[in-house]
Amino acid sequence: MNTRSSAWPLTLLFVGFVVYASFYPFTGWRFQGVSPWAFLLAPFPQYWTGFDLISNLVGYAPLGFLLALALLRSGWRRGAWLLAVCLSSLLSLSVEALQNYLPMRVPSNVDLALNVAGATVGASTAWVLERLGGLRRWGQFRADWFDPDARGGLVLLALWPFALLYPASVPFGLGQVAERLEAVLRHILAETPLLEWLPLRSQVPLPLSPLAEAFCVALCLLAPLLMGYADMRSMVRRLVFAALFFFCAVATASLSSALTYGPVHVWSWISPQTMVGLALTALGALVLLALPRRVCMVGMLLSLAVSLSLLNRAPASPYFAQSLEVWEQGRFIRFHGLSQWLGWLWPFAAMVLGVRAVVRQSSRL
Repeated sequence: MNTRSSAWPLTLLFVGFVVYASFYPFTGWRFQGVSPWAFLLAPFPQYWTGFDLISNLVGYAPLGFLLALALLRSGWRRGAWLLAVCLSSLLSLSVEALQNYLPMRVPSNVDLALNVAGATVGASTAWVLERLGGLRRWGQFRADWFDPDARGGLVLLALWPFALLYPASVPFGLGQVAERLEAVLRHILAETPLLEWLPLRSQVPLPLSPLAEAFCVALCLLAPLLMGYADMRSMVRRLVFAALFFFCAVATASLSSALTYGPVHVWSWISPQTMVGLALTALGALVLLALPRRVCMVGMLLSLAVSLSLLNRAPASPYFAQSLEVWEQGRFIRFHGLSQWLGWLWPFAAMVLGVRAVVRQSSRL
């Protein structure tokens, strides 16, 4: 039995993602005089799109897969498939019923059927992989490649590309929260004496210099890279991880630009500062290959601290309003807020993980 599988936290995170996407924007709740279960016997909806059908089918497949995988790795050999499908179906049924109380959302028996079908496909995939020995091979691969305490790091590394999808002022810059926090505090403390006590900025912050931006890009990339290094067992594995890491970073940044500004602007994130930052990170990836796990975690914490300091002194992206409008009015209305929250919180979650790892390593000395 493996109760420390990364599949459990990933499953819980994906449930949160489903709930967020299903109830966004969380406003206008009211009883509309309709039974919450009336949609089960409703006729086929008149208005639907291919995107809606595919998203409802594909959206629940990872949930079924992760839930079945978590159950299988926790010792539920016989009932894992059925339980994963039933729990996923129960979540979909509850979500569709609660959407009756949101005027902006329309519950649908077709959505429910597609959700159940997607969860069934995902759970079946996990079951087949288990039967073919794929899960056992993955367990052996993880034991060979990763540290036994790598669960938290693997979850954060899996979330990192999704956090990068929302546009940022500095490429790969996560955790830029100062302006938003100041705006919230100004609103809450308006017309109160406490507003004068807060160290709020009275002037618009100046943009980062080209050198500072390049340095910031390098640190933003170095932090997750060192997190991965800390969980790897050998230099060769770290080198393979570094190659995959840079490919993922470039692909995700390009996808973010394409989703925000259109396929023509897929490379709009590239600038001389970004290229210098990528080059510095590539050099650091080679120089730091042999660092011990504890030193990698300390380096990650330092990278995060300095990059957050630089990012939160910089103004918001000049294209922020445009990108926000595109994401809110397009097909990604359910996902833009979640991606933005991931971008805000990822560095701070990584810092908590790093501090815990350093303290744990120190206690073992």
